[in-house]
Amino acid sequence: MLLLTVNIAIAAYFFGSISSAILICKLRGLPDPRTQGSKNPGATNVLRMSDRPTAAAVLVFDMLKGAIPVYGAFKLGVEPLHLGFIAIAACLGHMHPIFFGFKGGKAVATAFGALAPISWGFAFALIATWIIVAKVTKYSSLAAIVTVSLAPVYTWLLKPLYTNSVTMLSLLILFKHRSNIKRLVKGTEDKLSS
Repeated sequence: MLLLTVNIAIAAYFFGSISSAILICKLRGLPDPRTQGSKNPGATNVLRMSDRPTAAAVLVFDMLKGAIPVYGAFKLGVEPLHLGFIAIAACLGHMHPIFFGFKGGKAVATAFGALAPISWGFAFALIATWIIVAKVTKYSSLAAIVTVSLAPVYTWLLKPLYTNSVTMLSLLILFKHRSNIKRLVKGTEDKLSS
């Protein structure tokens, strides 16, 4: 089972390394998102530089990068803690993509895709938290930070078996947002409305 986990984690990293933001922007004749706005190749930055359908396509593909390997591993009987490692591998692929010079995004959508199959209630709690915080504050990064911070709590309440795996993934996403946290404290972070 450990060998299976390692193989799926390696595949998850390579799958996660496919940057939908860069590829979709290229297909649409848009600039590389790593050179525009927040310079983050993710759905929020793509929305800032294009339109909702383009950003939605990026969002869906990025979620699938987390959901497919984790859900596939779950169906193959991989244990909960190892599912966390597979989710982390997919997110690391998005953050440090081997196909794009290791310059990737924050992996929020990829992490959500990895976490959503835990349960419908859990997925709804994550979505509701992000939407409420984003609507109230207009900060996508703050919405992500609050959501991933609460994810282990939601897991403990709804599916405690996965609490350790979710906590590991949440810590990775929070670490990746350390520059956003500094900008939020300084009041220099970009808002969604901008």
